[in-house]
Amino acid sequence: VNYDPDGEIAGHGYVDLGLPSGKKWATCNVGASSPEDYGDYFAWGETSPKAEYYWDTYLHWNDINGDGWYDNGEAKINSDISGNAQYDAATANWGGSWRMPTKEEMKELRTHCEWEWTQVNGVNGAKVIGPNGSYIFLPAAGFRGGSSLYDDGSSGNVLSSTPNDYY
Repeated sequence: VNYDPDGEIAGHGYVDLGLPSGKKWATCNVGASSPEDYGDYFAWGETSPKAEYYWDTYLHWNDINGDGWYDNGEAKINSDISGNAQYDAATANWGGSWRMPTKEEMKELRTHCEWEWTQVNGVNGAKVIGPNGSYIFLPAAGFRGGSSLYDDGSSGNVLSSTPNDYY
């Protein structure tokens, strides 16, 4: 992706996609040095990457019924974490006004942008083109489960700051 960011906040570039909300989007993931770099992986509400991603290594789960599986009602966080440095990986790691997007901001990105599957420097991902023609690249970074990386190159996940309605 050869473009210059529209500006920087706390040393990290952003792009104005021309969205109705005016929301600016980072040019790369937290922990990444370029748009196509996967960056770090985080469990929701955690601010540091870790070696193993299991339910029993998840900081914000209270296994109330002792079955070893996450059930509705066992979450320690039940509110939006956007901008809360204790739980928001973007705020905790980048500072400034950086924060995770909310569910509504993710919906805006999905509905107001054109999404194009492409490849940048050999990395698969989505080119997300805003109403003004500016774009960001979301690498298909897969996800971590246990100590393994899954589906990299074919899918990716973007965490919002809004808790899931189910769990």
